[in-house]
Amino acid sequence: MPDRHQLHLDPIGAPFVREVGPSEVSARRALAKCRITMLPETTSSIASNAIHKGDVLAAARIAGIQAAKRAAELLPMCHPVMVGNVSVNFNIGDTYVEVEAHVDTVDRTGVEMEALTAATVAALCIYDMCKSADRTMALEHAAVWEKSGGRSGNWRRAASL
Repeated sequence: MPDRHQLHLDPIGAPFVREVGPSEVSARRALAKCRITMLPETTSSIASNAIHKGDVLAAARIAGIQAAKRAAELLPMCHPVMVGNVSVNFNIGDTYVEVEAHVDTVDRTGVEMEALTAATVAALCIYDMCKSADRTMALEHAAVWEKSGGRSGNWRRAASL
C-alpha cells in the first residue's frame, strides 16, 4: 500500500496538496479525448451549423480552452500550472462528436487534468447547446490518450475506447 504522502494524506488523514517544488521544470503535454453520442439528426445539425443556439463547435472550443486554464479551481488536488497552449478539435461521426484536447506547458507538473477538463467541458457545452433538440445525448469514454514530459516520461494509451 502506498505511504500517506503518496495518497495525499497527512499524518492524521486529512488531504493535502503535494509539493512539486523539487520537481524539474520541463516541457509537458497531454492529449485527452471525450465522446458525446447523439442522434444522427443532431450531428447533422451541428455539422451544418443549424442548432438554434448558434455555432456549437465554436462555443465548445472556447469552453474547453477556458476550462483547461481553470482546472485547478475545480479540482482540489490539482496544482495550478501555467498553461502554454490549448487546442480543442472535433471529429464528427454519424452518431457522435469526439472532442480532442491538447494542452502544453513548461512547468513542474503535468497537464493531464487540464486536458481532461478541456475535453469534458467542451462535450458538456455541446450537450448544453443541443439538449433541446436531443435528450438522448451521453458523454462517454473520457480518457487521457497521451502524455509526455516529467519524471515518468512519455505514455500512450494502447487500446481504443
